Amino acid sequence: MLAKARRVDPADLGETPERLLDTTTYDGVTLAALYTPADQLPEPPLPGVHPFTRGRTALRDTTVGWGVRTRHGQGLGPGADAGAVNTAVLHDLENGSTSLWFTLGGEDLPHAALERALDGVFLDLAPVVLDAGAELVAAAEAFLAVLEHTDADLTEVHAHLGADPLTVLVRGGPDLLDEAVSLAVRAHEHTAALTSITVDGTVFHDAGAGDAQELGAALAAGVEYLRALTAGGLDVDAALGQLEFRVAATDEQFATTAKLRAGRTLWARVAEVVGGAPASGAAPQHAVTSAAMMSQRDPWVNMLRTTVAAFAAGVGGADAVTVLPFDSALPDGVPGVSDSFAARMARNTQLLLLEESHLGRVLDPAGGSYYVEQLTAALSEAAWAFFTELEAAGGFRAALASGLLAERIEATARARASDVARRRAPLTGVSEFPDLAEAPPTSTTEPAAPGALPVTRRAQPFEALRNRSDAHLETTGARPQVRLVALGPLAEHTLRLGWTTNLLAAGGIEAGPGAGPVAVLVGTDARYRSDGPDALAAARAAGATTVLLAGPPKAWPPDAPDQPDGNLAAGADAVAALARLLDTLTADTSEVPS
Repeated sequence: MLAKARRVDPADLGETPERLLDTTTYDGVTLAALYTPADQLPEPPLPGVHPFTRGRTALRDTTVGWGVRTRHGQGLGPGADAGAVNTAVLHDLENGSTSLWFTLGGEDLPHAALERALDGVFLDLAPVVLDAGAELVAAAEAFLAVLEHTDADLTEVHAHLGADPLTVLVRGGPDLLDEAVSLAVRAHEHTAALTSITVDGTVFHDAGAGDAQELGAALAAGVEYLRALTAGGLDVDAALGQLEFRVAATDEQFATTAKLRAGRTLWARVAEVVGGAPASGAAPQHAVTSAAMMSQRDPWVNMLRTTVAAFAAGVGGADAVTVLPFDSALPDGVPGVSDSFAARMARNTQLLLLEESHLGRVLDPAGGSYYVEQLTAALSEAAWAFFTELEAAGGFRAALASGLLAERIEATARARASDVARRRAPLTGVSEFPDLAEAPPTSTTEPAAPGALPVTRRAQPFEALRNRSDAHLETTGARPQVRLVALGPLAEHTLRLGWTTNLLAAGGIEAGPGAGPVAVLVGTDARYRSDGPDALAAARAAGATTVLLAGPPKAWPPDAPDQPDGNLAAGADAVAALARLLDTLTADTSEVPS
């Protein structure tokens, strides 16, 4: 079958033809098409036992599962209605949320509003996590002030101050590591069970890092924090106890599950090397559904993406999971959709997984899978190699300052962008099965600060093409249109016709039978050889200045008197091809309909 598919003699496939079905991830990890008992690895220790591959704890309440962490305060700004935030917070807690994540300062909820937002929250039952970026000190002070007035038993309060100074550096902000260390010392000495430092891997993921790069960079940042915390007066175990890891969960189910398992394994190894007690290497993991995978076009598909991501994170052993609302890539949301609906769908995605599918009732359900165990081991090895590369460069801050970190991540981002552009990494609703009739979104993509890692969504190149089409529609009253010239009976060319129509729509281009400057010939390779030259001549006679071929160039008869002006074929750079088509189709928009 493989020889037939590749159109070669079976003898040419070599001694291990099955290896031709292998794929390689952006981190260089090889994935086999099939895993068998021959791939079995030694069984890792049970959950709760060093190195925590199978789970951070063996004592998780399986009737509850992982923590459902909902986010509040993002984008509310100085004029935020703290009462409305409090209403939303209480509603979430009454309807299934188990912990709260507040983004504070700047364009988010003001620090002064935190106390009102937490009014009525039992802090000894609902852990609170802060995220304030460069305003980490002010945010922490606001929460500590809340603790001074709470009626809760402080010994039962669990909270995370969310200082992430290295993430602030990555985003082009000031160096606040000393301030974070001071907060960590205060948190360690506080009566409440407070932790302080977030090792945020999502910033690397959002910039385009592969899974192993995300883990390796997070390890390097974690070690940088440990050095600073121990230099600031904390012993190794206390320093380890101040860290929580934030990891991106994507719709690549097995990769996300293996990433979380590998992350725990690697950090346990770091804790062992620095002399910590075995239990100190069990840092909490907070999984957040990927912002990079979210699309502005057909945002409803984001519900499917986040459901798979939440599933993978829960199966992978995350301690808490946050599902981003399906319209989070749109600054103003989806027209006609309330913020409360989007937030409810995000929260209920997890509740369905926990309360109806009962995913939390089994610890490490993927454990023992030949594929997952092998992928966990391979990711661990690749991540450790990247971590040691950063350490050899002088550590996290040195690698960031020298540009090494950005250079390595940018190379991966380029490779992924190429796959997206060539539709090897299909995006449903964007590069595949787009809806040209949907209302155009309002994009407010901001450029990265100088020296900062960029934040990129994978759908952006195709969305930029759609934005051009929407602008043309608004100016002229019609979308850019290409004339399809189908050769032969429908049953013969229907597959290629559907493929071509889908491709054009991904760039905001309508396909139809009408006249226009661009025509695309659509048929089988055999039909091109028999009827192609005559169809090409007819298209030119009908006024088409550009005639393209749907299919590979080799399908056209080489001895034909005229050749198409180009082609549309699988594997080619669709973004570049569609951009050129839009250049041709929108070159003259002077005739605007009245």
